[in-house]
Amino acid sequence: MSSFATLLVRANGRWRGEEVEVDDCESVADIADLAIDATGDVRLVLIEQDDEYAAIVRVDDDVDDARAFLSDGHAADNYPLAAVIAEDLVEIGDGEPGDDPDDEDGDDSDLEPPPAHDSSPFGDADIVEDLGTSAAELLAMCAHEGTLPIDVLVAVCEKAGCADTFDELRA
Repeated sequence: MSSFATLLVRANGRWRGEEVEVDDCESVADIADLAIDATGDVRLVLIEQDDEYAAIVRVDDDVDDARAFLSDGHAADNYPLAAVIAEDLVEIGDGEPGDDPDDEDGDDSDLEPPPAHDSSPFGDADIVEDLGTSAAELLAMCAHEGTLPIDVLVAVCEKAGCADTFDELRA
């Protein structure tokens, strides 16, 4: 399996980046922890694995919780990190419609294995809207036949003004 993960940070209108290791991350919060100490007004962790999915985790100075987006829910069935992201997104209410993570009766005898995910994106599609990529554009890129997950990340970076930084890290 090949994967690529990078932290991009914008401070004073300039972007800088570094590769990060996400293999040991067990939650969106763990991924966000990779970015939390970086100084900047926008911090993005961008992840791509095996040309199957892309993920964006964002930490902003003015927001307590990280936001996340997963390009393909089906990846959660085959990739542990994608599963972690999808699971966290469902728990915080950004995942599949109709999922109810709060079992009010407290009885877990009716728990079943989680259903297989469809290929729909999960999470906050507005995650990079203020950086130039609208939710509609992000979702359209994810749905477009032939567009690879890395292409989605490159397009987001181009609109955000950090394409050169991202490309240097990928090289």
